[in-house]
Amino acid sequence: MRPLRLYNFSSRKIEKFKLISKTVGLYTCGPTVYDFVHIGNLRTYIFEDILRRVLEVNGYKVKHVENITDVDDKIIKGMREKGIGISEFTKPYEEHFFEDLEKLNIKKARFYPKATQHIKEMTNLIGRLMEKGLAYKTEDGIYFDISKFPNYGKLSNLEKRELRQGARVEADEYEKENPADFALWKFKKPDEPYWPSTWGDGRPGWHIECSAMAMKYLGETIDIHCGAVDLLFPHHENEIAQSDGATGKKFVNYWLEGEHLLLSGQKMAKSLGNIVTLEILESKGFDPLAFRYLILTAHYRTKLNFTWDSLKSATNALNNLKFEVANMKGEGRIDQALTKKFVESVNDDLDVPQALAILWETVRSDLDGGIKRETILKFDQVLGLGLDEIKTAELPKGARELIAKREKFRAKGNFEEADKIRNQLKEVGVEIEDAEKGPIWKIRT
Repeated sequence: MRPLRLYNFSSRKIEKFKLISKTVGLYTCGPTVYDFVHIGNLRTYIFEDILRRVLEVNGYKVKHVENITDVDDKIIKGMREKGIGISEFTKPYEEHFFEDLEKLNIKKARFYPKATQHIKEMTNLIGRLMEKGLAYKTEDGIYFDISKFPNYGKLSNLEKRELRQGARVEADEYEKENPADFALWKFKKPDEPYWPSTWGDGRPGWHIECSAMAMKYLGETIDIHCGAVDLLFPHHENEIAQSDGATGKKFVNYWLEGEHLLLSGQKMAKSLGNIVTLEILESKGFDPLAFRYLILTAHYRTKLNFTWDSLKSATNALNNLKFEVANMKGEGRIDQALTKKFVESVNDDLDVPQALAILWETVRSDLDGGIKRETILKFDQVLGLGLDEIKTAELPKGARELIAKREKFRAKGNFEEADKIRNQLKEVGVEIEDAEKGPIWKIRT
């Protein structure tokens, strides 16, 4: 069996996966709960779910941690506008996020730590950076000094020569690829939530939460860290600086980043006003798992342009797949050759499009129906399309007698009457295929 190989953004190479200890430490950047997640965000969570499933099908135990950012600039702006407290503002968006995960058959992480519940861990980490001279105090907060971290910019391939001495960025997020000292702790302002610290009351900057929570639950060096590709800079770059800087150890062994889902050729973003939510897809009659199928048709490191036509095609493909699985009869075993081929595909940097092709090869093969079904259900442990919930199709009452009667007409050459019975069967959802060894019936589910 080909071993698992993953594209590591820190080396820009596909590398063989090597585990630190007995359990894979997997950290994924979760939602900032100031609004509903959109399908661009959900593409990232599906990619991370596939990664976890591939790890598990390879026999690894996975300890998955995904943060919930429940305090930042956008959240504070939103709670001010609505005139409500921070938890009251964020709760509906957090609940909706978990509902979307369930609809998409995304496995839950073991821990979902919230930023507001880990202030102590963050202030302790900032204290370590202050002690090492990697952070400094100003009138408005505590900042990380990137000039003191020689490897800054390595992950995202940024040139440090762009740095203006003493330049600082207070905002939690910034778009320009302009390296600057970033806020670790922001001193309190009017009408903002705040917590006590050695340096003064305030709140954490965005970046510090992931380092503090990843290390609390997974240790100072973790196996895999994931997110969307736009988090390479500044978020993941800053995580490395503050984590490696505080511990003197390598923070992450493998950085995996998922590409964007585009809408009309543009990145989907709330700031651009071009978002589509899972709720919108459902309101138009689409099954969330059809969206999952669509995401599986493209490699996680390639951009995917979302269109309604492509979602319709994914819906048709998934419906056809369910139809085929429902009509696979008999007790079976897993076909080892096809399973090996499938696993080797996903082990090649999560090549799910190739794995889907192998699934359809299995559907169209001459294997016994029971063997096909069991093999496909094994594949679905990775694909997560809910195929294990599909029941084997049974003929409606009286259909078996009609099929026998039709065969008698066919044997006598009375094809007109045979066709009438075919149409009768079609009306009750039974489709007949005439084969050399006799009729094959299928239930349209």
